[in-house]
Amino acid sequence: MTTVRDFMSTELTILSPRDDVLRAMQTLIEGGISGAPVVDEQGSLVGLLTQRDCLTVAFRSAYHGGAAGRVEEFMTREVETVDVGTTLVEVIARFYHSSRRRFPVLDENRLVGQISRRDVLRAFLELI
Repeated sequence: MTTVRDFMSTELTILSPRDDVLRAMQTLIEGGISGAPVVDEQGSLVGLLTQRDCLTVAFRSAYHGGAAGRVEEFMTREVETVDVGTTLVEVIARFYHSSRRRFPVLDENRLVGQISRRDVLRAFLELI
């Protein structure tokens, strides 16, 4: 059976909670990505910084001025993830019922990749 492991992306842009949020925003823009996982020193997933989170930075800055802060102040902390052994059918269902564009992929609570809608559609087309 085809699982997330078979078609997930493993080359990820990773952020640290301590990163400057403006530099992280620049990383997202330059990489052409809409979000990146945030991982602590032990390699554990602690959040996700998305373009929506970055809009909060812009909004606060526009009204209050000053320095923006660190990634940990703005990241989404409750992150929907999938296990590396999740089947293609299961992840298709997850995307169908969610507005998420991607899910971080965990193997025994360690970040090992990311699965996007595009990855799932590519896998589906390869398998039919």
